[in-house]
Amino acid sequence: MPAMTKHAAGTVSWVDLAAWDLEKAQDFYGALFGWTFDPSNKENGYYTMARKNGQHVAAMMPIPKDAPFPPAWNTYFAVESVDRSVARLKELGGKAMMEPMDVMDAGRMAFCTDNTGAAFGFWQPNLFNGAGLVNEPGAMAWNEAKTRDGAKAVAFYKDLFGMTADKMPDERMQYWVLKKDGRETAGVMQLDDKTPAEVPAHWMTTFAVANTDEAAATVARKGGKVIMQPFDSPYGRIAIVADPGGAMFGVITLARPA
Repeated sequence: MPAMTKHAAGTVSWVDLAAWDLEKAQDFYGALFGWTFDPSNKENGYYTMARKNGQHVAAMMPIPKDAPFPPAWNTYFAVESVDRSVARLKELGGKAMMEPMDVMDAGRMAFCTDNTGAAFGFWQPNLFNGAGLVNEPGAMAWNEAKTRDGAKAVAFYKDLFGMTADKMPDERMQYWVLKKDGRETAGVMQLDDKTPAEVPAHWMTTFAVANTDEAAATVARKGGKVIMQPFDSPYGRIAIVADPGGAMFGVITLARPA
């Protein structure tokens, strides 16, 4: 796939990891996805860009020692104006955890929660557009919000981004596919009663891989955990895993590579 040069407003453009240990995270994800890493320094908070096939695909940063949140992958939506998006988010019942701020000349960002508590970010690009590669092994392929009130979250994202939503007919779970201008862009899944009460609403990233079973084996070999063993779906073969720090994500061998 050619490099992505622009992400449409209202679609996921970037993901980054609040890592338990930066050096160990690079070793883990380098082995899993074949990522290489750009140099980082104290001045930029050791924010480290990951590349696949020469393209930026994600980033990671060390989690503060006193952080009130655990290691996690963060999802960012491209927007035309972070300030307008945050204002609208607040009108819809969301909260700003980090108010709009410039990230040097790369762009402008904010970090927020939706009206059910799931955290995500806004990214208004300047010199940096976001992921240069998607839907390829080693790059993000899907993002979904997992929440206790799916219908409430769906209404929030529809209003915030001008999306539509299709509810999947599978009665075994409550799942909606969010669409922007007719294109599938993200999902919302309602957490069921079997989910432990301490699991908060959150966004989860799924990365494409060449072989899901081999990826799951690598996760286990490198000290991570396979939470849900590989299984087949209409979209491809999927596994849900966690890195050694506990950050959860998915891996998928796409049935229909883009």
